[in-house]
Amino acid sequence: MNAYDNALRQLETAAKIMDLNSETLARLSNPEKINQASLPVRMDDGSLNIYQAYRVQYNSARGPYKGGIRFHPQVDLDEVKALSFWMAIKCAVVGIPMGGGKGGVIVDPKKLSQNELERLSRVWIRAFRPVIGPEKDIPAPDVYTTPQIMAWMADEFSQLEGKPSLGVVTGKPLEYGGSKGRGTSTAQGGFYVLEAAVKQLGLPEKDLKVAIQGFGNAGAVMAGLLFEAGYKIVAVADSSSAIYDAAGLDIPELMMHKEETKSVKGFKGAKEINIEELFALEVDVLVPAALENQITKDNAENIKAKILLELANGPTTPEADDILFKNKVVVVPDVLANAGGVTVSYFEWVQNLSNNYWSAEEVDAELRERMIPAWQAIWETGQKYQVNLRTAAFVTALERIDKASRARN
Repeated sequence: MNAYDNALRQLETAAKIMDLNSETLARLSNPEKINQASLPVRMDDGSLNIYQAYRVQYNSARGPYKGGIRFHPQVDLDEVKALSFWMAIKCAVVGIPMGGGKGGVIVDPKKLSQNELERLSRVWIRAFRPVIGPEKDIPAPDVYTTPQIMAWMADEFSQLEGKPSLGVVTGKPLEYGGSKGRGTSTAQGGFYVLEAAVKQLGLPEKDLKVAIQGFGNAGAVMAGLLFEAGYKIVAVADSSSAIYDAAGLDIPELMMHKEETKSVKGFKGAKEINIEELFALEVDVLVPAALENQITKDNAENIKAKILLELANGPTTPEADDILFKNKVVVVPDVLANAGGVTVSYFEWVQNLSNNYWSAEEVDAELRERMIPAWQAIWETGQKYQVNLRTAAFVTALERIDKASRARN
């Protein structure tokens, strides 16, 4: 299943519905630039390893490219192209004046020492320095990349430029140009959208049952926010296990258990289930917060949730989308549901360029101001065209990209 083919199908579907300008469609059917490099890294034992790396710059109609860099053994060019396209859509969905980009390195970072990881991060910057920069392309963390990696990258770029250039990447530590609220922003933005969706659908606002696939940064933070707000989280999965408790999991206790054991496995009072059982649970909200292509034509019929909130990128295939729409499952698409991350990344970039830093309350208020109107615009578009919310999000974003493209030509 090819992520980029899925992305292009989503583009074509939305383009037909809205009768998108043919020139804008042609421009969006391919990335503007594909940058590749072989990264030589000296290992701790003195040997040399070469890692393949990509930076895809998809579309800049609305501003400089924006998007994360992932370090993962399964990175491939088609995946990076798809993710960079979705970033262009995502920025337009939440009204950020930026385009879409994405980076990836084929590496298992768990096998690298801290020093090897630093050398890889710095060599990435040296390889891609000509095509990135605060006014050109602003990377950020993604799968298996961290604020520390962003700090090394910002430092390397600043040294090469001969001046502080903190705005070259976002997602940095607070002590080195980061923004308050960035670490929790993906989940916080998703939480605001979920609250709006619950209200829109007239669901009760307490004791709604939730299952979450993925208990890393986004999934665990979302679990914490929902737990505090009175939702009942009955199931959680991480990369090694899935657990279920009909009475509801104690999320603060589970977080402590995960920190101690590195897994949700073996949490007291919970029974172990498999991931397909988690997807098929009788819950109100299902939150995929792991990797792409998790919900497919093979398991979509089993989903009983009323709302599927995509905190992961691309977790639902086009065939699954059709099945879920037919079954009246409201899929809040990734390009809206997880856009809190890029929104606060944008805030960080603005703060870096102005050298004026905001309080946590200011960041949170600004995030809410972006996410709620974005939800409302997409819901209204979905109603207008009688389409699912992913297509509605794409139509909304494409209208904005099209206007920017035409204004420039």
